[in-house]
Amino acid sequence: MNRKTRKLKGKSITSVSKLVRTYSVGDKVIIDPKAKSKGLPHLRYSGRHGVIREQRGKSYIVEVGDYRKKKNLVVGPVHLKLA
Repeated sequence: MNRKTRKLKGKSITSVSKLVRTYSVGDKVIIDPKAKSKGLPHLRYSGRHGVIREQRGKSYIVEVGDYRKKKNLVVGPVHLKLA
């Protein structure tokens, strides 16, 4: 992950408001990886649009389309933004 997270290093600063952000089920979100490793989805899903299906602890289950399949990703709230 060293080479992959190095790309994210100077791009964004995580604030407390981004850490405690809440979403509701059915919200449409964009996966936007930040330089915080907890809850970080794989970087191949960066920029993908998805729908929040459920909340699991502090993270969210996001359903993302990958060609003809639907995939469920566990993503922290820092790495999401409303679409």
